[in-house]
Amino acid sequence: MVTRVILVRHGESTFNVERRVQGHCDLSTLTEAGRMGAQQVGAALQDLRFAAAYSSPLQRAKETAELILSSFNTNGHQPPALYLSDDLKEINLLEWEGLGFDEVAAQFPEGYRCWLEAPHELKMEMETPEGVQEFYPVPALYEQARRFWQAVLPKHQNETILIVAHSGINRSLVNTAIGLGPEHYQSFNQSNCGISVLNFADGLGDPVQMESLNLTAHLGQPLPKRRKGERGPRFLLVRHGETDWNRDKRFQGQIDVPLNDQGRVQAREAAEFLAAIPIDRAVSSPMLRPKETAEIILQRHPGVELELNSLLCEISHGLWEGKLEAEIEAAYPGELQQWQRAPETVQMPEGENLQQVWQRAIEAWQQIVATTPEQTSDRPVTTLVVAHDAVNKALLCALVGQGPEHFWTFKQGNGAVTVIDYPHGINAKPAIQAMNITSHLGGGVLDKTAAGAL
Repeated sequence: MVTRVILVRHGESTFNVERRVQGHCDLSTLTEAGRMGAQQVGAALQDLRFAAAYSSPLQRAKETAELILSSFNTNGHQPPALYLSDDLKEINLLEWEGLGFDEVAAQFPEGYRCWLEAPHELKMEMETPEGVQEFYPVPALYEQARRFWQAVLPKHQNETILIVAHSGINRSLVNTAIGLGPEHYQSFNQSNCGISVLNFADGLGDPVQMESLNLTAHLGQPLPKRRKGERGPRFLLVRHGETDWNRDKRFQGQIDVPLNDQGRVQAREAAEFLAAIPIDRAVSSPMLRPKETAEIILQRHPGVELELNSLLCEISHGLWEGKLEAEIEAAYPGELQQWQRAPETVQMPEGENLQQVWQRAIEAWQQIVATTPEQTSDRPVTTLVVAHDAVNKALLCALVGQGPEHFWTFKQGNGAVTVIDYPHGINAKPAIQAMNITSHLGGGVLDKTAAGAL
């Protein structure tokens, strides 16, 4: 049983434009651009069938949800019922709400510094019937997110639902779903009208796959915009295009299988998707399938030399390589199921385990980040990194502090693009701005690439 969740942030609001803190404040309304963005979300989701839709009652989110659902009527589809939930309200920032971010920085310098560097430690005071009490907004928001999941997920097994809310609560919903604590509040971005897709195996605490995060191509923005003042580099993490063995669901690992014709098409589609994005540096696994993918992308970026890093090679499946799942099950009874349920416990026969993949993938990433300039003369540097399914999964988990037990959390489709920023420089925490973008591959919002073996 799977519950698919389509998670959307509200459209651009008046307070977004004015750079004011919104929180629980309900004075902020959608701009014309925000209303248009909501309609574009509706168009992007028009082929999906929703069992229900849930929204924050705050007007910027509620109007976004109503505009999304109204577009379904134009396609002859009956829109789902819309339910409002207080547990989808934005983070409660109390005395900051309504102030400009510059005003907050001036009036609450220590609190604002904490918000930027360790938001889970931000402390405020709240008036209660028992008197003034300390209040931690981010941990409180996480409890709110957990309440929502616990109340809603049991109602929608094997169904698709739509959730429309806000930046902070959406981050908390994502993080609580995949097991990240409040200290990771800033790990994922949520753009206005960005779309994310989560697949729940069952309830909260059971396995969850993040199919995609913060898609913005339906808004005419291939990649999420950077925020004002961000100075650190951007990395575009790409998985190689399809191979025949991906299509056949045959384990390839470190056998050097080349791209098939569809894989080359995907590489060209990724090249077109990234053609207008300035790319300053490119690094690839030396194996044929990512190397050719990178070379095709770089045809649109002449003058960028491709660097090869062997630490980015795919996981070694050892004696599993070249085999189909049925052949592995016959030769190694029970081990394939263990790989699917507890991958961190599997030692590939004459191959690697995930801890080894984690170590070399992290080493490769640290090398790349450390040798990447933060800025060109007028903008942050952008680096293309092309690798494999297992390596990309390991990197994404490691960037948010997760280990091999979370290997299956992040989906990586053939030819997919993931965006990783270091907003405050390479010595500060990274943020995953968007993950597993496959809209350029003709699949719309959902990833329809081959679901083959690694």
